[in-house]
Amino acid sequence: MKTINKTYICLFLSLFLLSCSKWIDIKPTDRLDENQLFSNKEGYLKALNGIYVEMTHKNLYGENMTTGAIDVLAQYYYLTSSVHSFYNISTFVYGDANVKTTFDDTWRKAYELIANCNVIISKCGDAPSQKLPEPYFGIIKGEALALRAMLHLDMLRLFGPIYTDANKTRSAIPYVDKVGYEVSPLLNSEQVMQRVIADLKTALSLLENTDPVRTEGVRNGANTTGPNDLYYRQYRLNYYAAKALLARAYLWQANKADALVQAEELLNEVQRPDKNIFPYVTFASATSADKPDRMFSTEVMFSLWDIKRVEMYDRLFNVNLNENTKLSFSGGDVNTARVSSIYDDDNDYRRRIWQSASSGTITATTNMKYADVVDGPGRYMIPLIRLSEVLLIAAECHPDLTAATAYFNKLRTARNSVSRTAATAAELKLRIGEESRREMLGEGQQFFFYKRNSYQSVPNHATPSISPEKTMVLNNYTVPLPDSETSQRN
Repeated sequence: MKTINKTYICLFLSLFLLSCSKWIDIKPTDRLDENQLFSNKEGYLKALNGIYVEMTHKNLYGENMTTGAIDVLAQYYYLTSSVHSFYNISTFVYGDANVKTTFDDTWRKAYELIANCNVIISKCGDAPSQKLPEPYFGIIKGEALALRAMLHLDMLRLFGPIYTDANKTRSAIPYVDKVGYEVSPLLNSEQVMQRVIADLKTALSLLENTDPVRTEGVRNGANTTGPNDLYYRQYRLNYYAAKALLARAYLWQANKADALVQAEELLNEVQRPDKNIFPYVTFASATSADKPDRMFSTEVMFSLWDIKRVEMYDRLFNVNLNENTKLSFSGGDVNTARVSSIYDDDNDYRRRIWQSASSGTITATTNMKYADVVDGPGRYMIPLIRLSEVLLIAAECHPDLTAATAYFNKLRTARNSVSRTAATAAELKLRIGEESRREMLGEGQQFFFYKRNSYQSVPNHATPSISPEKTMVLNNYTVPLPDSETSQRN
């Protein structure tokens, strides 16, 4: 990947995620005065906000890496027509021109934002300064480092091999951590993960004593006495989200001991009775008839803010869509067999995202998770890290079956589902996989769960129910590097 020097610096009309001007390709004849942009904390905040806004692009977390291609790879949806726009992705035809374009676009956008992270990190320097004093230095540099780590981790999880002792020394992706024009070398998975973890550890050290989320909570409300630039911490890769991301990274390495340490430290802090920063969704909110909280928004540790999120819903799930475009659990009807095969408790809050929707002429079982609810909780959220993932990490990594099951059932209870037991660790692991499937729908994590665990049987995209499962060829877990990347190396 060729790194980009002094390019794509984003300017904003506000300091929060409400609007963003176009990204500017800086040329020698019309170079943006970076010294002016980074002359005060407001400029740094504007540049960082630009990264968050661009992360909502459909090529990244506005579709491909959440609700779209990545969840299709996870075999969530019922797809039988060879002319469906997602069919070749569901069947892992990576050589198809449209499939190649999809993943090329994702790769390009991710590394574009990594380049912007590098500019911000470079401009922050090594210590607070008059133009960037604390707490802004620690927060801005910490978030930029954590974002860089997250983007690289997702590119590795998608384009790199399954992380095993045999595979971790194979060439995978570049880790771009500096500003410049040279082509960065391909690193192996182990080298990439070393850098991901180093960036996250540095980010945590910077955020630990500066991020107000630790003392003031998420602060999702307007500041009546001053600026809002350190508010709305759920919409930033805050200290707790970075810690959860570090647990996710350790688990990708199969380093369960360190993943458990991060998960338990996090849970012990945020779930203290006197703190409880990310409380479980309430029964009233989850089951509200007019303003349901389908995001379980109080539990989200890091989410993007996208006021155009409904466009993602309309592109993928709207009941009016043509059957060869729509992502559905049925064949364009009200069949709920696939719903019933995934959710094991009729009282499960998560089951409620599947509703029978009607356009007047079409009635079909429809995924309503991202449907627009005016003034509803989490209306503009695209969740990327949530409390439930940390609970599942703790359940998977704890060596004591009783303690592990307790973490697992904390999530079950929070979802209004009956508790489950497991006779062995292997049985519990299967239950964790099923729970992850219910929990992460539309959030782009389930394919990586299957990949990390080398699942050789996955849900069947071509049957009304997810069973009988289909055989998964392990090589299909690795998306080939895009032509735009390999062409630089030939």
